[in-house]
Amino acid sequence: MNIEKIKEKINNLKNKKISFKVNGSRNQIEEFEGIITETYNYIFIVETENMKKSFSYSDVLINNIEIKNSDF
Repeated sequence: MNIEKIKEKINNLKNKKISFKVNGSRNQIEEFEGIITETYNYIFIVETENMKKSFSYSDVLINNIEIKNSDF
């Protein structure tokens, strides 16, 4: 999968509740649900109940973030 396909799929998931799994530093894993509210050229914004988080499309490409309940 390439960046353009990832951008397209994420853009199609805008405004839908999604489960995410993020592989952080030092083997820390964070799981949360949120809504993709904005998509830009290099990043997308996920809004959770109490905060906003930004991720790059390359994070999805290299599996630092996993979008769980979709066709990724």
